[in-house]
Amino acid sequence: MLRKIFLGILLFFVCSSSDAQSDSVKSADPGSDTTSKPSFSITGAVDAYYRYDFNDPVDKPYNSFTSFTKTQNSFALGMANVKFELQTKKTDVVADLGFGPREEEFAYNDEGISQAIKQLYISYLPNSWLKLTAGTWATHLNYELADAFANRNYSMSYYFTYGPFSHTGIKADFAVSKKTAFMIGVANATDYRLPPDRQINKKYLLAQFTYNPNDQLQLMMNYVAGQAPDSSKSCIGNVIITDKISSKFNVVYNGILANVKQWDGVKNMKTKTWWGSAFYFNYDPESWFGLTLRTEYFNDHQQLNLYAELPSGGSVLSNTLSANFKVEGLTFIPEFRFDHANVPLFVKKSGEIIRDDASCILAVVYKF
Repeated sequence: MLRKIFLGILLFFVCSSSDAQSDSVKSADPGSDTTSKPSFSITGAVDAYYRYDFNDPVDKPYNSFTSFTKTQNSFALGMANVKFELQTKKTDVVADLGFGPREEEFAYNDEGISQAIKQLYISYLPNSWLKLTAGTWATHLNYELADAFANRNYSMSYYFTYGPFSHTGIKADFAVSKKTAFMIGVANATDYRLPPDRQINKKYLLAQFTYNPNDQLQLMMNYVAGQAPDSSKSCIGNVIITDKISSKFNVVYNGILANVKQWDGVKNMKTKTWWGSAFYFNYDPESWFGLTLRTEYFNDHQQLNLYAELPSGGSVLSNTLSANFKVEGLTFIPEFRFDHANVPLFVKKSGEIIRDDASCILAVVYKF
């Protein structure tokens, strides 16, 4: 029902915008040129890293249960990213491509050349307060992004790893005022370009609300819900609060809550929950140097993600301290991470399973 309402609203705004444009065309001089010259840009980035785990585990995933850094005592590639963007007054066309292990993990449901597509979408702006977008884009959930250059920590959080990565569908962004905006959309199951099963081709509902009361504070509320190809149903809510305390220091809070009804072959079972909560303390004493401390608590007591294959569920408290040294487009990121689980989770070289793990990363990122 909600999807039908959304489509009805969307068609109304499109028709209204078309009428308004027709009126303006009729009143314009027939000989005038109302088209705008397109602007074209190419941007991109590359990243690589070295990771060492002090427990020195022998087997994968090397005590790394978050995205993109599942290595031990090894130099590794991240991603080569190139973004093509064509803009006019009314349209925005984006082809965002990625190559390497980071992109392969991001687009884990795809194979071949389509796996290189990180984002591919077309946006149309019929007026100043409405933008319509169709295609594939990175999820609006969560504070962290798949691009290494867009994050101050190089390793990823648990909530990023177990939340959705991308959406393929259509959405509408509404600018209500200078302070308030919202988005609503319909998409395939999260992280799927095409539904893998025609018999189970349910759509997901997407929503976002943004409020900026002043230049220092921003509130974002995000929502994704629908039925997955395995027939399980999920509903995920996310809140991001950014507080710019000064020109050199800001704090970001990110919280996520997911309810999942798994399918037992006959009916959906009892709802299970996982959730995460993180603070980012960002300090930039100089333009070329910054520090970020991420403190995250991830709860998976009902064994949906991290603890799915273990006898019992649990939680993890993770602290990651990263420095950012910048030289033009180049950023060096030395990082230290300490994870503490409430039940044995991490493996030592001897094979002993313990609750604590410490690791370090030296990463280099270049953005052009």
